[in-house]
Amino acid sequence: MFSRSKDAPVKKEPAAPAKARRTPSAATLKRRHRLVESKRTVILDAALQLFSRFGVHGTSLDQVASLADVSKTNLLYYFSTKDELYLSVLRQLLEVWLRPLRGFSAEQDPLQAIGDYIRIKLELSRDHPAESRLFCLEIVQGAPLLLKELQEPLRDLVESKVQVIQAWIDSGQLAAIEPHHLIFSLWATTQHYADFASQVAAVTGKGLSDPVFFQEVLENVRGLILNGLRPRPAA
Repeated sequence: MFSRSKDAPVKKEPAAPAKARRTPSAATLKRRHRLVESKRTVILDAALQLFSRFGVHGTSLDQVASLADVSKTNLLYYFSTKDELYLSVLRQLLEVWLRPLRGFSAEQDPLQAIGDYIRIKLELSRDHPAESRLFCLEIVQGAPLLLKELQEPLRDLVESKVQVIQAWIDSGQLAAIEPHHLIFSLWATTQHYADFASQVAAVTGKGLSDPVFFQEVLENVRGLILNGLRPRPAA
């Protein structure tokens, strides 16, 4: 019987090959992205409800997390600060409210385009009142967090649509008005029914969710604005 020398080298077994890291499939990545966007949406919706009622200073991240049914740690994974969350909500609602204005073009019939704009804005006031109230609250406070957004993208958009309205006026399709004031009036009259819904309800007992009242508001606001915009013969 042979014995192995104490100093003889020990033969090592070959190391098992390292497991290759699996690259997630396109379907897996898409599913993860949907989950992330879904969680962001839930948090943003909860934040909107609270910010529109209590303002940014009267709302805590704990309240948002509770309403969204997520942990505060999970919320902070998506939005690192309350200001970041608040700005995200404001940017989202600004995009919703300005989308109809982007559709104005000089090739359209102006009275038809403005009449459609009034209807869409009233629908937004009916379907997204919290967004309108939050935007109003931010503006009343001097837009401390949204001021840059208003000074650059919003101003550029409005100026481009002022040129469209002026082209309609110059071609004789609209009465001579100052385009900025038309845009301000359109915003004020349509968003009034969201921002001051409780006042409207106190006076009339109705709101835009009532289809009959919605149609009444639409016809009257259109009449007030469009009749004032129709070209008039020179004196």
